[in-house]
Amino acid sequence: MNFQRVVIKVGSALVAPEKNGCSGKYLLSIARFITQCHSAGKEVILVSSGSVAAGRALIQHGSPNPSIPTKQAMAAVGQMKMMANWQRFFDVPCSQLLITHGDLKDRQRYINIKNTIRILLENGVIPVVNENDTVATDELKVGDNDNLAALVALVSEADCLMILSDVDGLYDQNPKDNPEAKLLTEVAEINDAIYKMASGTTNHIATGGMQTKIQAAEKATENGIATFIVNGEKPQVFEQLVANQKPGTHFLAKQAPVKAKKHWLKHTLKSAGKVSLDAGAITAVIEKGASLLPSGINSVSGQFSAGDSIDLISHSDQRVIAKGISQYSHRDLEKIKGANSNQIDLILGFCPSKVIVHRDDMVILS
Repeated sequence: MNFQRVVIKVGSALVAPEKNGCSGKYLLSIARFITQCHSAGKEVILVSSGSVAAGRALIQHGSPNPSIPTKQAMAAVGQMKMMANWQRFFDVPCSQLLITHGDLKDRQRYINIKNTIRILLENGVIPVVNENDTVATDELKVGDNDNLAALVALVSEADCLMILSDVDGLYDQNPKDNPEAKLLTEVAEINDAIYKMASGTTNHIATGGMQTKIQAAEKATENGIATFIVNGEKPQVFEQLVANQKPGTHFLAKQAPVKAKKHWLKHTLKSAGKVSLDAGAITAVIEKGASLLPSGINSVSGQFSAGDSIDLISHSDQRVIAKGISQYSHRDLEKIKGANSNQIDLILGFCPSKVIVHRDDMVILS
């Protein structure tokens, strides 16, 4: 298993194969694989579809294609059933994260999601993510959990995305129409020809199809995240993954995830402010690879919000030594600079993070 942090997206066809409530038919082998990942020291984030199907039998609808309000009601009651279904397969705790595209677009909420996932993983908890269908409007919806999984992979800084479905992978033609269709085991570049091979879903409960899976793969691979589409109905698929084999379709990452993020931090984000560091903080950041704590900050300049990029400079010679994403605004940093991390809550009345710039959100420049 050549990954350290993986986002596993599980489709409705696996969670609720009868389209009428949750089932363990396919989830047992998936859960066993996740447990093996944990035993090997890997981190796993689940993006699970199935809340609508899980609640379908409990909401009267009388249609094979329920209305949006009806689906939202199904999701509201089905979400609890889906979470209970997942938790019964694990000895470690699961957590529920319901998010919308609006949450991912908002800078502060994006940082909050990132911090929440980070802390959950540090404590051995399995984050189970789903779109908040009960409140999301068209403007705030991702629309399908394939693309949501790719966005979660980005915000969580995963190095692998696995999309589990009821198909073996991407074929050059629709295998349901043409039995001679060939499975593509590896895709180096996602282009128009690849998209033409995709077909939409015919499942009235599901919201995705092969096209959304390719969209998700494109988002992920462009940011250095290797992506797989595999058949979650087949237990042998997970045996192959454990054995470092590559079942299904493997979409190659364009660059290493660390390199992709460092390049983004260094060249794409424009710094909105500066903080000057004392000698101890500089040593910790450069030589020890530590996060920046408020105690090491001497001064703050510029106007910036939490989630903005800032330059970290040497107080003695004003040399820019690093660049990173601040967890706090300039106003809050002015209040907590020089303070101990344990004092943040006392000073501000809240403490979203005990670090100012996490080491994962930092690139060293000198």
